[in-house]
Amino acid sequence: MRRLRASESLRRVVRETRLSPDDFILPLFVCPGEAVRREIGAMPGNYQLSVDQAVKECAGVAALGIGGVIFFGIPESKDESASGAAADDGVVQQALRAVKREVPGLLLITDVCNCEYTSHGHCGKVVDGDVDNDLTLTWLAATAVSHARAGADVIAPSDMMDGRVAAIRQALDSAGFPNKPILSYAAKYASVFYGPFREAAESAPQFGDRRSYQMDPANAREAIREIELDIAEGADMVMVKPAMPYLDIIRQARDHFSLPLGAYQVSGEFSMIMAAAQNGWIDLDRAIVESLTSIRRAGADFILTYFARRATELIS
Repeated sequence: MRRLRASESLRRVVRETRLSPDDFILPLFVCPGEAVRREIGAMPGNYQLSVDQAVKECAGVAALGIGGVIFFGIPESKDESASGAAADDGVVQQALRAVKREVPGLLLITDVCNCEYTSHGHCGKVVDGDVDNDLTLTWLAATAVSHARAGADVIAPSDMMDGRVAAIRQALDSAGFPNKPILSYAAKYASVFYGPFREAAESAPQFGDRRSYQMDPANAREAIREIELDIAEGADMVMVKPAMPYLDIIRQARDHFSLPLGAYQVSGEFSMIMAAAQNGWIDLDRAIVESLTSIRRAGADFILTYFARRATELIS
């Protein structure tokens, strides 16, 4: 077996799993203001960006040949009804219009959720101390249509409400967007690895947690049921989140379903790798490539990753 490992040229020829810039989607955090580029403490090299800075970032992403970006919004103010999420002048809607105008060929995905927009930090309408599933669907549908009107290429609901794919599909079709694809966060676990994201998006819950709607990390068969339901409701692509702690789920999803499959290498995964590298415990560049290769090897067709820029430079 060692014969085919003897040189880098041989290893390249027989390599089973390959990475490409097309595989990567870069998450971006859009905030109000102008000329704002505020570094996120727990995520070195990632920033809260005003719309003008997001346009510049997207131009660089397009120049590198990265597959696309996904926008998360940080509104000027928050309230109990997440009113900023579906507003025509919301930060994500502004970013979509600006980037479509300046970088027209770049794939733009939007995260559809409410946690960044609610004053309490939960993903929907709170009734008697819990998120009301069906009332929240109307919020999600309105946000999805608003994003589509502003120029989103793909709508990506991440809230984990039951029935949200069907509600969004119906709303998009009724609003004249029958060809707008939905990328469902179909198997999203209630993970500790989201911690740094909550700093980035300013979305930590003000009470309780999200375990009544996000999945129990102990469950695998449930993930297959979740994905089946979202596909039946009209999802065009599905995603597993987080990625590396759930490689087995990615593998099972790949074996069960033929739809395009994504995985999200989340903020905690990014921050752990960065922290270990900054302490000299691991080689950063090798860790980036190895971690992303493991996600692709498990079966993901594309990866949402904060390493998109650096990974592209390393493999190009």
